[in-house]
Amino acid sequence: MTESDGSRHIEIKDGDQTVAAAEISTAQGAEGTARTSLHAASGHVRPGRRAELVDAVLDLPEVQASKHLEATVPLGDSESLGRLREQTEDTITRPAGSSLLVDADLPSAGQPAPVQPPGEPEPASPSAEP
Repeated sequence: MTESDGSRHIEIKDGDQTVAAAEISTAQGAEGTARTSLHAASGHVRPGRRAELVDAVLDLPEVQASKHLEATVPLGDSESLGRLREQTEDTITRPAGSSLLVDADLPSAGQPAPVQPPGEPEPASPSAEP
């Protein structure tokens, strides 16, 4: 992970090969907007690596201090999109060419969204009995 000029670059590697990467920037000051662009290598990427990239982005202190997230995800990257939806609130998506634009609210500090490993079913919510 490197940092320069208020932006960051994160890479997820399998051995020596970069399989997923993200560029992240945040607005000056706390409670602003974090912006990220997610990318994955062409070809097969082991399941879970894209979700790991999303987790790494959302774990950055400057992203956690932000209230809003704007993300660009490759169209068809359901793993990254699914993880973003799990970790954010009021998520809105819209296609833009070969990308998907994601606008979402980030959970407030101290109230992180639950992390669920990829591929596991969501826990059943307790049912209310009369």
